[in-house]
Amino acid sequence: MTGKNVKRVAVFISGRGSNLEALIAASKVRDCPYRIVAVLSDNSEADGLELAARGNIETFAIPRSDFGSRSEHEAAVLNALNAIEPDIVCLAGYMRLLSADFVGQWKGRILNIHPSLLPNLPGLETHKRALSLGMRIHGCTVHFVSEGMDDGPIIGQAAVVVRTDDDEDVLAARVLKAEHRLYPEMLRLVATDRIRMSSGGATIFDDASAPDCDDIVLISPVPLKR
Repeated sequence: MTGKNVKRVAVFISGRGSNLEALIAASKVRDCPYRIVAVLSDNSEADGLELAARGNIETFAIPRSDFGSRSEHEAAVLNALNAIEPDIVCLAGYMRLLSADFVGQWKGRILNIHPSLLPNLPGLETHKRALSLGMRIHGCTVHFVSEGMDDGPIIGQAAVVVRTDDDEDVLAARVLKAEHRLYPEMLRLVATDRIRMSSGGATIFDDASAPDCDDIVLISPVPLKR
């Protein structure tokens, strides 16, 4: 893929950056339509910052505690984005709800991954809640970010089976494995304009069933590469 067609991606993290690592690994594959150009964190101690630095990716630590208000913090984040000039922003374990004003400026260009099959189980402790509800199917969702928490048009999902002997940690590990497969695939679809956000939701330019893969089922509106 030619350089002018490769989308610049900034990733927001708050912690270890396991999804960031998956995105970086996928970006190194030949003809990948995106490149990770920067990683921003609201936590200066986030392990993902070191991971990015080792990959020669520009990093920005912008702790909320350094600012007197949410709006001042978001202004600093926006200033960093303006300097980076990314095409797409990916939230990958970013534990801060973005304001409607921030989202409005980047609407249709911000993606998030959430550890449940939205619209079920928005918010925190999704694995614990899935087990307490006796759910038999769990998973994760990549969606466009809107003003609401864990809201916005769904881009794709990955489903995993909840086993009878699962505890919270075991289930979380299985869902995380699915996240690492799903997020790079869905970012690829957005980076190649096969899915866009429209006023009515996600606009799909291809339509076919996605293949099964092991005990994880990727649920996407367009065909995925094996």
